[in-house]
Amino acid sequence: MSPHLKKSKIEEIEKRMAELGIREEDIVEKFILGWGKGGQKKNKTTSCVYLKHIPTGIEVKVQRSRSREVNRYLARRILCDKIEEQILGAESERKKKQYKIRKQKARRSRRAKEKMLEEKHKQAEKKKLRGPVVSDE
Repeated sequence: MSPHLKKSKIEEIEKRMAELGIREEDIVEKFILGWGKGGQKKNKTTSCVYLKHIPTGIEVKVQRSRSREVNRYLARRILCDKIEEQILGAESERKKKQYKIRKQKARRSRRAKEKMLEEKHKQAEKKKLRGPVVSDE
């Protein structure tokens, strides 16, 4: 049991792996030397986690944390995401999020802009009619 991870997190990832049919026996796990910023500590500890799911051939390498246990958890979570994406395809949560962001960033077409402005003008006209009544006296 790692002091960095809650027991509920570990149970959650184990449950998710079971739902997706991922068995520990099907995973090759290696710990390799880290790279990048971090100095001597990072250069001499094997905290980077490499996972390979043999049936699908999916590989994951994670080195976000100094802790090996946290990296093991993150690697398994990413592996689950990738396998889920492969199984569900366009229906996976990650694909849905990517599609939503792409739609948000996409520019509106000229026709869509014209229609939106037309609706705004109609709404503005309605609101002008709600103003105070002016008498002719």
